[in-house]
Amino acid sequence: MKIIPLILFFLISFNLFAKTGSVTGLEIPRFVSLKSNEVNLRVGPSTNYPIELTYVTKNLPIEIIDEFDAWRKIKDHKGIKGWLHKSLIQGDRFVLTGYKNNNDIDLYNRPNGSIIGAIKKNNILDLKNCILYWCKVSHQNTNGWVLKKNIWGIYEFEIYNDKFYQPALNIYWRILNSKLFN
Repeated sequence: MKIIPLILFFLISFNLFAKTGSVTGLEIPRFVSLKSNEVNLRVGPSTNYPIELTYVTKNLPIEIIDEFDAWRKIKDHKGIKGWLHKSLIQGDRFVLTGYKNNNDIDLYNRPNGSIIGAIKKNNILDLKNCILYWCKVSHQNTNGWVLKKNIWGIYEFEIYNDKFYQPALNIYWRILNSKLFN
């Protein structure tokens, strides 16, 4: 009986319960971004379906929630759902700032470090990597760290582009955060 919790731990740790796309075999849901400045969102998975809206912002992060043939059902930061052809999306990761509130978000020199600037709402930033509560982002020649809760385009517990020693760093940051925020 003691082995059952251990087996469940490994299944959850390796994300074996994750849903995968029937076409690509990639995890669903997952974040991607728009490839160009003019992308039509359709009501269904074909050019025969009407256009629901047109996105005009390259690199806007979107979430793939389903797949059908060459089409991907997506959801945007406003919760709008529809279908895009796979040629209109890219795997490069970007995030959107301040989608939950109207406040500027702080940019830090390192996680829990010093504030080096502020970023206005609705800016699209290049996602470099994420640890537990923080993501490193860049825009033009500026790099810094933002709190994960202030951006859209990354999951709450997602670790992105981590290094082999990242689990040890995550434990360090978790301990540091618990001391700072408790």
